[in-house]
Amino acid sequence: MGKRLKPEEIIAKLREVEVRLARGETAAAAARAIGVTEQSYYRWRKEYGGLQVGQAKRMKDMEKENVRLRRAVSDLTLDNQILQEVGAGKVLSPSRKRIAVDHVVEGLGVSERRACRVIGQHRSTQRKPCSLRDDEEALTTAIINLASRFGRYGYRRITALLRRDGWHVNEKRVYRIWRREGLKVPMKQPKRSRLWLNDGSCLRLRPAHKGHVWSYDFVQDRTHEGKVFRMLCVIDEYTRECLAIRVERRLNSRDVLDVLGELFVTHGAPEHIRSDNGSEFIAIALREWLGNIGVKTLYITPASPWENGYCESFNSKLRDELLAREIFYGLREAKVLIEGWRHHYNTARPHSSLGYKPPAPEAVLPAAFIPPYYGGVAA
Repeated sequence: MGKRLKPEEIIAKLREVEVRLARGETAAAAARAIGVTEQSYYRWRKEYGGLQVGQAKRMKDMEKENVRLRRAVSDLTLDNQILQEVGAGKVLSPSRKRIAVDHVVEGLGVSERRACRVIGQHRSTQRKPCSLRDDEEALTTAIINLASRFGRYGYRRITALLRRDGWHVNEKRVYRIWRREGLKVPMKQPKRSRLWLNDGSCLRLRPAHKGHVWSYDFVQDRTHEGKVFRMLCVIDEYTRECLAIRVERRLNSRDVLDVLGELFVTHGAPEHIRSDNGSEFIAIALREWLGNIGVKTLYITPASPWENGYCESFNSKLRDELLAREIFYGLREAKVLIEGWRHHYNTARPHSSLGYKPPAPEAVLPAAFIPPYYGGVAA
């Protein structure tokens, strides 16, 4: 097989043939003179006839560029097919990328190297076998049980509960299992009906120590028949402990005074007490009574609930974790469940601002029976 000629060499031979033809030689004789057949001569003349040497080079470069562009378009099309085969959205975890690469290699027949490059998986990670710890299954079961029990807790609070139960685990491992199992805190959850107990069974003063600043506020909800009931929530801003939640159909300034009187006897009077400008809190009788005891009142600016942030934050947790999830068939049932949740909040629930420790963990069991709270189920 002869040597493949360059376009410049072919054009030079065509010029030689033109000269021989001008001298009167036949096309066959001129083709034999340059060492090719007559058919090759006519094919060259059709492809390169009338071109200069520089034009031939440019045409050859354009052909190479076209080949490169076609290959690039083909690669992009294949990459797009690979991404479509993986599915919508991003594949983030190495385990899911490993499954995606195996699926693409089997489905499209591409190489593992190409699938890893497109999906973003390192080949060493793809080939390394996935090994689970000995306690992986038990830890996963514990996380799922806690997530089912406390539906409004995220993975950080679940980690705190696991450590309290004796697990030596960090947040990153819990988060990996949390994502792998598809767990999340839903934005909305329907209220649940019970099968028992249906008979009714800014610039502000910052707290510096326990008993320095208390705050209180009202929260409102409805029982199953549509009747409104109110809750008076009192908290210690420094410890985040909920001191009391009084639940009644109606609450006025006298009821507020009664609740504070009981708390002052049990916990002692605070130095300051913070509230909004509700009529129950600015009543003359209540203000005079607090002044006689020596408790200073702190009233927030009207229409500025963020100035009472500690109490507002507690109210949001109360509504998110209990009120928005429970159906109360009567006032008595509401009192029992809310008191159980308050006890759980103080003694067991991890608080993020306290290093995921409860506000008032109990050292010994109380003598009086207080119904515990199990993520929406009181026993």
